[in-house]
Amino acid sequence: MQQEEKMLKLKKIIEELEKIRGRHTELISLYIPAGYNINEIVSMISQEIALTENVKSKTVRKNVIDALTKILQHLRLYKQTPENGLVIFAGNVAQEEGKSDIKLWAIEPIEPINVKLYWCDQKFELQPLKEQIKEKDVYGLIVLDTKECTIGLLSGKNIKVLKHMESIVPGKFVKGGQSAARFQRVREGLINDWYKKIGEISKELFSQYELKGLLIGGPGISKEHFLDGDYLPTDLKKKVIGIVDTGYTSEHALHELVEKGIEFIKESKYAKEKQLLSKFFSELKKDSGFVTYGLEFVLNALEEGAVEILIISESFEWKEVKAYCQACDIAEKKFVKNNEIPKCPNCKKEMKIIEEMDGIDALEEIAKNYGTQVVIVSRGTREGEQFYNLGGIGAFLRWKIEEI
Repeated sequence: MQQEEKMLKLKKIIEELEKIRGRHTELISLYIPAGYNINEIVSMISQEIALTENVKSKTVRKNVIDALTKILQHLRLYKQTPENGLVIFAGNVAQEEGKSDIKLWAIEPIEPINVKLYWCDQKFELQPLKEQIKEKDVYGLIVLDTKECTIGLLSGKNIKVLKHMESIVPGKFVKGGQSAARFQRVREGLINDWYKKIGEISKELFSQYELKGLLIGGPGISKEHFLDGDYLPTDLKKKVIGIVDTGYTSEHALHELVEKGIEFIKESKYAKEKQLLSKFFSELKKDSGFVTYGLEFVLNALEEGAVEILIISESFEWKEVKAYCQACDIAEKKFVKNNEIPKCPNCKKEMKIIEEMDGIDALEEIAKNYGTQVVIVSRGTREGEQFYNLGGIGAFLRWKIEEI
């Protein structure tokens, strides 16, 4: 599995865990560092179970001991700590007072965990895992002229605005009774102050990120004057990888800046995704027969072993379920929309879901059997949004197939 897919899965788990709140201090977070002796953790959990016997509240005592026991049982499945360490979350997730529903999540991190932590609270401690899904493919974006400026980020495949500002610099023409020379001096002073402000705020905003590069754009020559002057700190100036002409300086201009400056960031996730999807849509337009889209058609091609590259939107809205109809004594496995309840093919009544799997995970399992490459795409690019609206699933084929 590619690193990007692992990050997406971890992100989904974190989002799920963030929503959980315990009724009492009974949610356990356990971080075991890479290379740590797992038998020592087993001993520590056994000691915690003994200590928890002293908790006054009968309900809290029972729920914490049950969670610790579940953790202990899971730890005994391992002979040694996994390569990147191990993170376990467990606790009573029932929202009704007096009820108990002990759940456990065991996660092998995508990067080595260096922190050892045992924590019991009303929420899970997720910060060390959140650090692992922080986007590292980050570029700074500045579009400006003498009237306004927008500062943003290209973070992975997504463009976001950090700040939009408007200046008080007057237009180029003299108003009222001022002399042209005096007006020009005042205007130049205001422009100088404006560029200083842009530089200072850029420094402040970008200091939170490790930028791989900085793109600067805007209409006219303001961007060149800004860059040539002593307005950007030296460390940011060294990050500048391209200057691009854009028609605007608004939020829209950040997208224009990235689109027109794609050559400067061709190694970025954004550029690679855009290139892949552009090729997909080009083949689709040519009706070459070497691409297909839509869940039914892609599944058919996948199970024939005809798919070379499977493309799935990260917002894919399907899951695979095993459903059972008691009236007809029929069980079947099928894909359904996330909020959909399958109906029996015979009596048309709603079936009971007895197993379910995330749609992306299920498709990856099938793809493994045929040596198919799986690529997860975002909705951050124009092409990514277009692909999502097409159904969020498509494929490059090894050979032409007859569509069902």
